[in-house]
This record gives sequence, C-alpha cells and structure tokens, in this order.
Amino acid sequence: MKRRDFLASAAAAGLGLGTRPRIALGERTTGRRLIARQILIAGGGFGTTFIRYMAELTGKPFPRLCYLPTASADRESGIIRWYENCAPLNVYPLVQPSFISSYRMAQSWEDVLLSMDGIVVSGGNTLNQQAIWNVQGIDEVLREAWERGIVLGGASAGSLCWFEEGTTDSRPQEVTKIEGLGFLQGSHSPHYDAEAVRRPTYHRLIRSGELKPGYACDNDAGIYFVDNEVRRVVKTREDARVYYVALEAGEVVETELPAEMIR
Repeated sequence: MKRRDFLASAAAAGLGLGTRPRIALGERTTGRRLIARQILIAGGGFGTTFIRYMAELTGKPFPRLCYLPTASADRESGIIRWYENCAPLNVYPLVQPSFISSYRMAQSWEDVLLSMDGIVVSGGNTLNQQAIWNVQGIDEVLREAWERGIVLGGASAGSLCWFEEGTTDSRPQEVTKIEGLGFLQGSHSPHYDAEAVRRPTYHRLIRSGELKPGYACDNDAGIYFVDNEVRRVVKTREDARVYYVALEAGEVVETELPAEMIR
C-alpha cells in the first residue's frame, strides 16, 4: 500500500486528532538540522524483517545495530538468535551486555550506545530491565540516543519500555501495570493476540483509568513512530493487527490501524 493510500485509509477509519492517534510526519528542529526521533516497535517477533526495516530507517548503507539484552539477563540463546537474524542483512551487528564488570568493559555506556545507528532491546522481564537501566544510567543514555536520531526499537519488553506505561508479566501471579521511559506518550500492550490475558487486562486497566489510552500490537505487527506520531503501521504476518485502544463514553473501543506488509 502506498503511503498516500495508507493515510487515506487511516482518515476513513476516523483516525485524527483528539482521542485518536495522529498519523503524520514528525521531525524536531535542533539548531539548523532536522532530527527525527525514531522508534520501531513490534508486539512480538522482532526478527530479520523488522531488523531489515530498522536498518533502512537509519539511512546508512551498512548500519551499526546493537542488541541490548538486559531484559533477558544477557541470555546466550537470544544473542545467538540476534546474530542469526542479522546474518542475511547488510548490517554490522553488535551486542552490549548489561551484566558487566569494570575489568571487561573498557568503554562507557555512552561510548558504546551513542556510536550506534540503531539499538534493538530484547524481550524478557521489563521490570528488572528498567531497574537495571536506572541504576546504571542506561535510561538516560537511551534518551540521548533517541534525541540524536539513533533508531530505537524492539518487541515485548523491547516495545513496552519506550512508552509512559503499559502491561507486563514481570511480576508474580498476574499481568500488571508498569511505567516505562516515557519517550512515547500513552500506554502499550504487546503480545495482544498471543497471550489470552493481554486483551482483557488492557481493557480493564483502561476502563478503570489506571492506564492511559494507547497501542496494542499483535505478535508480528508493529508501529514506526517519528517523535510521538505514527508514521507507519507494519506487519510480517497477514493476519497480525495493531489497534489504538481508548475509552469512549465509558466503553473501551479498539480502532484497528491499517498495517502494511513488510518483507
């Protein structure tokens, strides 16, 4: 679908100002230079296709892409899968563990992360990730990366972390509310079609006012944000969906955002 047709479809679906998400171009001016603050998320499944799209968004012919597996406790299997997913692509894949020591890491977080063209955050335990980022100062470095136009992204914990708030399975017993970095306004629910508890929990928390309206993404579907505006809605599976979920006249309403297949 061409961008013109996509925007027309979005308009026909009633997406605009007010309680609906605004789908438009967005860039921030810093001095004389326009810097687009970019985030690419998926509800689950940030594999080769999403990584390829992120690489294109950097505008670099051979971008440096860093995998940040804090949420998965630097799990080796995830790191191996990262390199496997990057293998078919014209990218320079790197990994920055969070469980480090001064003797094994000679560069600062700033030295490493701000030298990248894109940063992909792993899935895993979002609550633990946020706590580690906070005490290490990684959260502030990621904000600087975002401000500089380094493309950020990920799925699951790697999508949830960028929003003001959302739903997480990082605590015992039940899916609960969690606060994120707040780069993106509103709330988020990943794995919307893959885990039965996600949709009713998201609806309940929005209905009660505990969560702000926001974006729900199925696995294999996601959103490209420029600043806080939706630039493009994408999917890698035909039946994957993305929704804007809000409270209208006391009822929770899901508005499907038209998604384009990427390959």
